[in-house]
Amino acid sequence: MLKYDLGQGVEAFTSQREAMLPYPVVQGHQVHGCRVAIVDRPGMTREELEGYDAFLTNRPGLAIGVRTADCVPVLLYDPAQRAVAAIHAGWKGTVQHISQQAIAIMTQAFGTRAADLKAVIGPAIGPDSFQVGEEVVLQFRQAGFPMDEIWSFQGKGDGRPMSGGHHIDLLRANRWLLEQAGLPTSAIQVCDIDTYTAPAYFSARREGPKCGRNINAIVLTK
Repeated sequence: MLKYDLGQGVEAFTSQREAMLPYPVVQGHQVHGCRVAIVDRPGMTREELEGYDAFLTNRPGLAIGVRTADCVPVLLYDPAQRAVAAIHAGWKGTVQHISQQAIAIMTQAFGTRAADLKAVIGPAIGPDSFQVGEEVVLQFRQAGFPMDEIWSFQGKGDGRPMSGGHHIDLLRANRWLLEQAGLPTSAIQVCDIDTYTAPAYFSARREGPKCGRNINAIVLTK
């Protein structure tokens, strides 16, 4: 279990392969979109949360989480208004600025100020492993991302998996979204674990889409 330090009043973690969750975690049926749900009671099912990729709550003791296997998990904690968020940001959700959408709804629902937030960007596919086609690069460019920071072209390749071609740094892209939303750079932790190359974590690109999922959870402590 990979645990994060976001200060007092909150617990956050990413599960590793075959790990048992320490308590129930409300999760949705994610679809690589940008819809945000407010979780207001324990026991909400995946069916109730169909089609959502980000989850918010201000209920102490109610753990929320997202499932990932290369996509980027973003966990947010507002210590001022006592609220949390768990965000599933695959490349499609990242292009749709899902983390910024979640922050906007936290502001509306809980009075959150982005400047007060603390964030963790958890284990996800790294830039050297995330080889993409030109059409994906174009979508990031059209969505306004700083391409000089998040995109690279690595040439023809040398025969190794994921070598050569276009690569996107999803971690940097999501960090940029948080910074643009108003989070201080010092408040953003980025986990330096590439799920594609780290066997302790599930990776859909390495194992296939039907592999297990890493659970990324956050809960306000009572």
